Amino acid sequence: MDFNITLIPGDGIGPEIVAEAVKVLNKTGEIYHASFHFTKILMGGCSIDKYGVPLTDEALQTAKSSDAVLLGAVGGNTDTSPWYKLPPEKRPEAGLLAIRKGLGLYANLRPALLFDELKAACPLKESTGEKGFDFLIMRELTGGLYFGKRETVVKDGKRVAMDTLTYSEDEIRRIAVRAFEVARKRRRKVTSVDKANVLDSSRLWRSVTAEVAKDYPDVELSNMLVDNCAMQIVKDPAQFDVILTENMFGDILSDEASMVTGSLGMLPSASLGAGKFGLYEPSHGSAPDIAGLDVANPIATIMSAAMLLRYSLDMNEAADSVENAVKSVLADGYRTGDIMSEGKQKVGCHEMGDLICERIK
Repeated sequence: MDFNITLIPGDGIGPEIVAEAVKVLNKTGEIYHASFHFTKILMGGCSIDKYGVPLTDEALQTAKSSDAVLLGAVGGNTDTSPWYKLPPEKRPEAGLLAIRKGLGLYANLRPALLFDELKAACPLKESTGEKGFDFLIMRELTGGLYFGKRETVVKDGKRVAMDTLTYSEDEIRRIAVRAFEVARKRRRKVTSVDKANVLDSSRLWRSVTAEVAKDYPDVELSNMLVDNCAMQIVKDPAQFDVILTENMFGDILSDEASMVTGSLGMLPSASLGAGKFGLYEPSHGSAPDIAGLDVANPIATIMSAAMLLRYSLDMNEAADSVENAVKSVLADGYRTGDIMSEGKQKVGCHEMGDLICERIK
């Protein structure tokens, strides 16, 4: 089996963590008789520095021609980097929005899994952490406020800013179908999150989701307001299986969910379109303050590579082997600095990648 993978190392710690994920993929390929051909493209601040834009048309076309895309992270220090003196459409994160739109990636999957080995790192009360949790946020990725019409005007001598939140029933339906399909492979429960007590877009969201649910009688559907969901993730995250929500709510809730696991450095994500093609990336940012120090945690990127194997390449056994290797390393007591605890052995980014490779079977 031969696969073409586009790599976007990006900015900050991106090149370091992507390098470890590539190492893991190559080791997996040796064992499961697959060949990976990697092509690097620039996106984010590094693309701005070279081309003046966060994503070129040529880079997007390269990504489109591959079987999947593996991304590190983009962006820099918003207070000091010259990238953030540019107009919003020229900043590093605009490249991320553009590639999602250009590749038709409308469904973002972010797992929130508390590893048994890291329960002590969970910031929630001990009884909550001991119960454990394993849920997934299905976030709509190409609609809503982030892609609606926006402008700032002067009215009666005062600046007025406007952002438009728009969803069509087709956009809602396709992400809802994804959520129910994924739930069928898990614990068969979907919690649809909205603000239907205030927003028309949320009322449409709730209505269309209910229509989709009729095609999945084996999956339980419940509705929850977004503010309540934010509280419930802290109070009792074990109650959730698949959380379905719109773009901005999903952005906020998935960051909250990642932190209750103990570290952003542990959580992968996948952005999928209509077929098997997907873009895979860690949930964390570029962490420019630790770039080049060999202290970054590569596990989220390595777990993203496992999702790539599973969702885009149909290599489920290989994906299992990567995930099991990560669990084995953690069980043996190895930790990067962000998840370090007393009595464990601290390792760097590069060594963590090596340890995981050694345990892939």
